[in-house]
Amino acid sequence: MALASLTISSRNYSSWSMRGWLLCKFAGLEFDTVMLTLDDASARAELLLLSPSFLTPCLTYEGIKVWDTLAIAEFLNEVLPEAGLLPADRGERALCRAICGEMHSGFANLRAALPMNLRASHPGFKVWAGAQSDVDRIAAIWRERLAASAGPFLFGEPTVADAMYAPVCTRFAIYDVKLDSACAGYRDRILALPYMREWTDAALLEPEEVEELDVEF
Repeated sequence: MALASLTISSRNYSSWSMRGWLLCKFAGLEFDTVMLTLDDASARAELLLLSPSFLTPCLTYEGIKVWDTLAIAEFLNEVLPEAGLLPADRGERALCRAICGEMHSGFANLRAALPMNLRASHPGFKVWAGAQSDVDRIAAIWRERLAASAGPFLFGEPTVADAMYAPVCTRFAIYDVKLDSACAGYRDRILALPYMREWTDAALLEPEEVEELDVEF
């Protein structure tokens, strides 16, 4: 039995579950994945952005329960500091936390207009102006960080920041969001990670659906 477990709601629809799972993988944590059924009212409310707080993913580690992706990231950095989830340099750590916090609390228009659905495909999708401003801000973050770190990830090696922005990479691909070459290259590198392929392959096999998120645009 693994030392820890991570409770998630849906691989196909839950961007927060993906972030928590990637954080555990990046940290090298041995853990079991526990899936909530979509019959669970709280899980469904979270997926539809109707919940005032998000309780999945939830990491259980030696009896300690930690929910919220940023809390999970900080906890994993404490128990597995050698994994390098946060950069070694203090200034870089501060910047990493800042852009992760921006992802955590912002970009509401992007979330609403481009909901996560790994089984979907929307070539030629029209991104409306409110969501486009979120796209532009994310692209600016990526360009700045890739230029500063020289890649291939936002801080050179995989960190919390890459886990936080990974679901955005899936959204940009699913909704055919136009990106410059640097941002498109970063998106493709994230999507090609073995952990991302593992997650996506499992998502495509999920039998449950949320009709509200399976709409045709």
